[in-house]
Amino acid sequence: TYIFFIDLYEAMNASGANMVTEFILLSFSCSREIQVLLFMLFLVSYILTLLGNGAIVYAVKLDQKLHTPMYLLLANFSFLEICYINTTVPNMLGNILSETKTISFTACFLQFYFFFSLGINETFLLPLMAFDRYLAICQPLHYPTIMSNRLCTILVSLCWVTAFLCYPVPIYFITQLPFCGPNTIDHFVCDPGPLLALSCVPAPGIELSCSLLSSIIIFITFFFILASYTLVLRVVFRVPSAAGRRKAFSTCGSHLVVVSLFYGTVMMMYISPNSGNPAGTQKVVTLIYSSLTPLVNPLIYSLRNKDMKAALRRIKILTKISQNS
Repeated sequence: TYIFFIDLYEAMNASGANMVTEFILLSFSCSREIQVLLFMLFLVSYILTLLGNGAIVYAVKLDQKLHTPMYLLLANFSFLEICYINTTVPNMLGNILSETKTISFTACFLQFYFFFSLGINETFLLPLMAFDRYLAICQPLHYPTIMSNRLCTILVSLCWVTAFLCYPVPIYFITQLPFCGPNTIDHFVCDPGPLLALSCVPAPGIELSCSLLSSIIIFITFFFILASYTLVLRVVFRVPSAAGRRKAFSTCGSHLVVVSLFYGTVMMMYISPNSGNPAGTQKVVTLIYSSLTPLVNPLIYSLRNKDMKAALRRIKILTKISQNS
């Protein structure tokens, strides 16, 4: 705390320095041909992500059979992924083909805020989904009374509100640091590590506070998920029939894939933001959890779930009927 306030004091004293009004996001420094190829690749991935996650939200909204806590959580998760990918990919696509590759000071920190808030919301929703699976498998008789649609809605709303309240204060303090040049960020997103490196005044206290906050959120939610699935596995292994065990593993397997992919990459980036990872590695890791995970989520959840596939087929049939009529 003492170091943190020293950082603020030095930042205020340096506030008279020339402030940058925009940053340059280098994105991917390569030949023009490779940039066009990357643009097409990311554009296709972006469209597929919107279509896949949008289909899940649409199916859950229209199909009454899917109005259960499990699918309400899945629809919220898909909606979150749509919001999450929109904080980075549209700007990244514009930057790839842009000559200037600039982003205003305000837009950069707004992207930082929404990117982190939605990312934190994902770390809240994943444990909630794990808790839902724990109740469904370990407490099947009490599940309908404990996890009602009303409670599910309250918990999801709490996740969204809490996530958006976590980072306004740290981000405000970072905006108060003097940025007097250079203004080039070797990344495709406004991330705290590269931003703090551009400050004219060293801010180890603010950097430590951001890292500590991220670490607490990541570790608490991750261990909650581990605890939930440890209890689930204990119950699953006691199921006498092989068919019952396969069904339980199928229910949880898709969720575990998403958890492993998301938490593995996020821990690499934010437990120690300046751990010496080269810029290229940071870009690849960020791409995995910010773009690849939202892309594969619909495939994992819909292709492995009979109810979801059946709902999508029913909606497709109804759409054709309405078009013919």
